[in-house]
Amino acid sequence: MDPGRRAMIADSRSSGRREPTAPRPDSNNRVSKSSRQGPSTSARNTAKYLTQDEQSRQFVADEDKFVLKQAKKKADIRVREGRAKPIDILAFNLRFVDADRDVFDEDDADDEIEVDPPAKVIQDLSSAGQISELDSNIVSYHVLETDSRNRRYWEALRTLCADRRAKLDPRGHEGRVVSSVADDIDRILAPKTFDELEALEKQIKTKLKSNEDIDTDYWEQLLRSLRVWKAKATLARIAEDIDAKKKERLAKRAPRPKEPSRDGGLPTSSSHSSGGSLAATNKVDAYETGNADDSQATMALYDREAARGVSENEEVFAAEEALPSGAQPPQWTEKYQARKPRYFNRVQMGYEWNKYNQTHYDHDNPPPKVVQGYKFNIFYPDLVDKTKAPTFKIIREHGRRRGESFAAAGEVDTCLIRFIAGPPYEDIAFRIVDREWDYSAKRERGFRSSFDKGILQLHFQFKKIFYRK
Repeated sequence: MDPGRRAMIADSRSSGRREPTAPRPDSNNRVSKSSRQGPSTSARNTAKYLTQDEQSRQFVADEDKFVLKQAKKKADIRVREGRAKPIDILAFNLRFVDADRDVFDEDDADDEIEVDPPAKVIQDLSSAGQISELDSNIVSYHVLETDSRNRRYWEALRTLCADRRAKLDPRGHEGRVVSSVADDIDRILAPKTFDELEALEKQIKTKLKSNEDIDTDYWEQLLRSLRVWKAKATLARIAEDIDAKKKERLAKRAPRPKEPSRDGGLPTSSSHSSGGSLAATNKVDAYETGNADDSQATMALYDREAARGVSENEEVFAAEEALPSGAQPPQWTEKYQARKPRYFNRVQMGYEWNKYNQTHYDHDNPPPKVVQGYKFNIFYPDLVDKTKAPTFKIIREHGRRRGESFAAAGEVDTCLIRFIAGPPYEDIAFRIVDREWDYSAKRERGFRSSFDKGILQLHFQFKKIFYRK
């Protein structure tokens, strides 16, 4: 080969240049056998087993969480229904500071329920069997709990149960000498704070471990009493948190609206035009008689309903009517103090776009609103006979029957709806538009007639009239 060409080829091989069409070299894209061996079969199986163990632990944790949640729900229900056991009261006390509580399980009426403090619940137990049963139930909660504060709560209750069981022991638990100074020990420990009790506990333990010549029975009893007072201090701390949480919940709730006046806040006759103007005769103030139900339970129900407010197409409806003349007072008035039930009612207003209105009106110039339905919420939390639900009755005056119309042109007929309950509540009546009700179970606008938790709810809308050509 020509020496010049040989030198040129050698120079091109040694240079860093490459042909434009040649592939770009990439040191990371090499086809070669890895020098690092992968995990062995046994190692892979071990990793697989560890994963299964983790899944198993997660499943058990989720199952425990579900069981605990259901136990708390059942406790809440029993407390609300007035058939609570001691363990239910202890669990209900904790609900206000329990971070694991479901927000959908909250009930504003719970703020008004008064239950005994935990220490009193245990103090009221009078037999070893009751204490053993309660202690077993507390252990069930304590084992399932994961929140540190909740666990301290249940641990403190177990300490109080053990102390109560010891005091009920007929053989006596304090022994010689100690029984004579038990009151002195309690007098020393009662005013101390939790931190002071913890410091004193360390000192007593150090003293018992020392080689000093001491009265061991006395110091051991002092240590037992100290743990009881330490448990009470723990419960006192949690009680402070509960009270603070209750105040916070009450502050967040909407303030109670002012009582409806005789004219303010009520649908006026103009708002009922073309839908039946309500007659102003026989109209009374809802609370002018001075015997309105102002009980704590009633006001709690009223506040909760009022906090929901009214929607865009609703107005507050409090146009109470006097009962028809000739109505006899109930026979139970001599036995019970009659009271007028409270209520928070709404009237639903809207436009009817029938052929006439479509011809004469448009969305910029809408027709007058008409009554389309009512939502009655009447509160009877203190009924003497809770097995009999309140009822309602439609009263048409002047001999008019259902389906008949005595109204003048451009008006609609009205009637009285009378709500009837037992003692100690009086009957009340309201004047409403007399049209055919829609009994379908449509969402939001469906028919509802129920009595639950002291609230009579009657929600209905009128059937829509469709004109044919």
